[in-house]
Amino acid sequence: MLGPPFGSSHSNGVAHIQSLLHNTGLGGNGVLTNGSTPTEMTQKRMVRALYDYKAAQKGDLSLGQDEEYEVLEETEEHWWKLRDKHGNEGYSPSNYVTEATDIGLHQYDWYLGDATRQRAETILMREEREGCFVVRNSSSTTGMYTISVYCSMSRPQVKHYHIQKDSESKYFLSHNIKCNSISELIYKHHYNPGGLCTRLRCAPHGNKPPTTAGFSRDKWDIPLNEITLLEEIGSGQFGVVKRGKYRGMDVAVKMMKEGTMSEDEFIEEAKVMTKLQHPNLVQLYGVCKRQRPVYIITEYLEYGSLLHYLRQKEKTLGSKTDTLIDMCLQISEGMAYLEKEKFIHRDLAARNCLVGSKNIKVGDFGLARYVVDDEYTGSGGAKFPIKWAAPEVLNYMRFSSKSDVWAFGVLMWEVFTCGKMPYGRRKNADVVAMVQEGSVLDQPRYCPHNVYQVMRQCWEQIADQRPSFNDLKTEIGLLNTED
Repeated sequence: MLGPPFGSSHSNGVAHIQSLLHNTGLGGNGVLTNGSTPTEMTQKRMVRALYDYKAAQKGDLSLGQDEEYEVLEETEEHWWKLRDKHGNEGYSPSNYVTEATDIGLHQYDWYLGDATRQRAETILMREEREGCFVVRNSSSTTGMYTISVYCSMSRPQVKHYHIQKDSESKYFLSHNIKCNSISELIYKHHYNPGGLCTRLRCAPHGNKPPTTAGFSRDKWDIPLNEITLLEEIGSGQFGVVKRGKYRGMDVAVKMMKEGTMSEDEFIEEAKVMTKLQHPNLVQLYGVCKRQRPVYIITEYLEYGSLLHYLRQKEKTLGSKTDTLIDMCLQISEGMAYLEKEKFIHRDLAARNCLVGSKNIKVGDFGLARYVVDDEYTGSGGAKFPIKWAAPEVLNYMRFSSKSDVWAFGVLMWEVFTCGKMPYGRRKNADVVAMVQEGSVLDQPRYCPHNVYQVMRQCWEQIADQRPSFNDLKTEIGLLNTED
């Protein structure tokens, strides 16, 4: 939504003040109405819902966008116990609420927060709509903002404009249009370009609430009758992936072939994996375990696998170094989270990352442990993809975050070749020999030297000499610092 002139989608000021008086036990004249004295009252912590949330089971609490809730417990990272204005209590996703006094710009579809210049360009170039725009925090000036807008007047491009602030704290892009708030400024430029390359016409498609850690606080075992299966969106030697619906929400349903995975072991691990949550991880919602083979229910991302996306967009992506670097940055951020949680991926590759409207996300983390397939089997019986495997995996079946770092280097190579197969058509046995001899993949044709040096760091023969993902995300982030 663009929002009304002064950027408020909330109730009028009088009603809001009355609500605050009610929540603090004060009458309209400021007198205590509950018989308590001010010193007896404890300060309530109030939050405001950024999105609607529909309770999935008993013990959950539904949220209404823009409604206020009292925080009762926040002992769990992803699910907080809240109370609504009617006295109902239950658990709701913590990333769906913000401090009641900190509404900010998060309510607007066009606000991207700390997104980089490159990420904004990637999103807007994917949209290809005249006047499609986003607002993001300035990376050079704390507390200020930048507008990025898609223009196609002469040639398709994204223009970036710093929002200025004058001595009277009014916001402006050009001196002839000054406003009291960012949302009012957007509203004015929706009707008048006022010096911009085009009017600010629309926000990107696909703006949807963030994922939750599971459908509910305790719900990871999902009855199959709660899922509506739709069209097939992918297939492979392990089974079929279909788009599905769960209570109106798009999901991806992995329908594993019989005998392709150790199902009972995976089901136990799934309980833990649903608690892993990050903007650059494909969210595992749960499993349908009451039939065989099991169905794995995950977040749905509309643009499919990163490998397919790279190959499909090679002509436009090949020359966009900044966009390719940003893809690698997003993946490194997701992997840094897994590293922090002490969770090993084991199968990091472009085919296992997915592309959404705003993010690249790492998927299928941990799944390789439970797959039964010859292509993933080494001489000692360990299961892993040979062309992405580190020397210690090939030699000793030793998996760690450092072996994931090696695979990430290969993934970076995939990104900068727009989806070429690592080592070409060489057989697995030849690749094993090359890696054991210390040979590495060549520098891709259009890959900058400093980016290739990051790949080379990932391919150090000794695992401890490779950087951590936390270090990698910092180093890759510094490759693109333009605001």
